[in-house]
Amino acid sequence: MVKIRLTRGGAKKRPFYHIIVTDVRSARDGRNIERVGYYNPVAAGNEKRIELNIERVDHWVGNGAQLTDKVRNLYKEATKAQASAA
Repeated sequence: MVKIRLTRGGAKKRPFYHIIVTDVRSARDGRNIERVGYYNPVAAGNEKRIELNIERVDHWVGNGAQLTDKVRNLYKEATKAQASAA
């Protein structure tokens, strides 16, 4: 099964997550199919908190990929931000 989930990066005490499409069997920070965005929970000032390619996420979900709970919340937040910006 294919999932859209977070993979951790960044320094100690400064997390940074990439939002990736991956096979369920691969490790959290292991091999991925495609990177569709990022999430920076400690964004300050002018930094972006969420960057997400909504078209690619919709493509993968249409082909059977499942979102994790956190990514589903981030997706809702990103679509709401994109709708208000347009």
